[in-house]
Amino acid sequence: LMVTPKESHPRVTELLLFIFFTSVFTPPKILDLHLPETNRFPRPCLFLQVNGEKERLSLLVSRGSVDAVSQQMASHPQYLESFLRTQHYILHMDGPLPLPYRHYIAIMAAARHHCNYLVYLHSTHFLRVGGDPKWLQGLEAAPPRLRLLDHINKVLAHQPWLTACSHIQTLLKAGEQCWSLAELVQAVVILAHCHSLCSFVFGCDTDADFVPLSSKSPNGTPPTFCPFDAANGNTNVPQSHATPSEHITGRPVKIHFLIISFPVIVSFKDTEEEEEMICLADPSRFITDPDFCYQEFARKEEDHFQVFRVQDYSWEDHGFSLVNRLYSDIGHLLDDRFRSVATLSSLHSDDLKRAIWNYIHCVLGIRYDDYDYGEVNQLLERDLKLYVKAVACFPDSTKTPVCPLRWTPLKTSERIHINLLIMEARLQAELLYALRAITQYMIA
Repeated sequence: LMVTPKESHPRVTELLLFIFFTSVFTPPKILDLHLPETNRFPRPCLFLQVNGEKERLSLLVSRGSVDAVSQQMASHPQYLESFLRTQHYILHMDGPLPLPYRHYIAIMAAARHHCNYLVYLHSTHFLRVGGDPKWLQGLEAAPPRLRLLDHINKVLAHQPWLTACSHIQTLLKAGEQCWSLAELVQAVVILAHCHSLCSFVFGCDTDADFVPLSSKSPNGTPPTFCPFDAANGNTNVPQSHATPSEHITGRPVKIHFLIISFPVIVSFKDTEEEEEMICLADPSRFITDPDFCYQEFARKEEDHFQVFRVQDYSWEDHGFSLVNRLYSDIGHLLDDRFRSVATLSSLHSDDLKRAIWNYIHCVLGIRYDDYDYGEVNQLLERDLKLYVKAVACFPDSTKTPVCPLRWTPLKTSERIHINLLIMEARLQAELLYALRAITQYMIA
């Protein structure tokens, strides 16, 4: 693969290169790749010339390179790069969990919020990496070890302050079905990542536009979908409904793509059965206790939950070092995401961004002793507060419709920025609760 920029913004070129080169080639249902040596050489190259942002994105989507979520984030390329690196690492790079387990855990996480978009996409990837189609019949069809994650999945998704040392102990001492500490940490990171991504998906209405077509042509693909799939003939990837309404750069870009097509022999087995499994992958079949949902952290009549004080356990001083020790390098990737979203250029003041972040942590039971919470009411209008809380705590409309926000004065990138802040604040909150419980187990 070669990308030759002409008159293009260097940051855009860098991002495009990143999206292409971080993809992993996982062709669906490949059963036989015994190719003669003479056929291992690439076919003639296909040159594509692109003029303008809209045409460029259209090409990338048609080649299976950019999903709807990435298109939304593309207005903030420096953040998108950090997001894609993290997601690629936890789903595809070295780690204690097998690839099918990772995508099934992602399905379980997305199902808690009835996020059809993510459930469908991870179901597709679950099959691509060799997952057993029978598992998609529901949680009861999954291995016992995965079913053991159901409780912590439920708690982290809706009431993370309930996460306790006892939950960790149950998973690590479950006899033959027990989890190792490294496996559990990776599972928790995937759960928190997908829960928070659900908030972004619903906040940007990506799920509302999603209509499953078939297992071979999902509406958008995860950012790790490889463009070589299209080169191999799998071009039935429709454009997503969500496209950025503003340019990343202020001038047209002209980029030449050199896409190399590799010959691949693909054998299909039980295609119709597997396609039906995906289409029938109703999110509700991957969860238990569907009535369990977000509740106000501190009700006056039952204020018995202890506030999580950042001064006692913080990401910078405790969570980062623990997760990095148990799951190599993920701490650096997550920390880069938190820093990227905080430093994005924006019309919003730093005080407003801090107020949004701290407000989300507050409704999830996390408090900062050195912060004046009076600033939240001063800086956040009522509509914005309602929207932020809804997207962070109960994003799926099956329980409470997401409160509409008057977006008129805001540019597209500003709207996306608010949703990115919500997603990252929620991600860090879930990680803090889970990692604190793991720490308590380790020192008990």
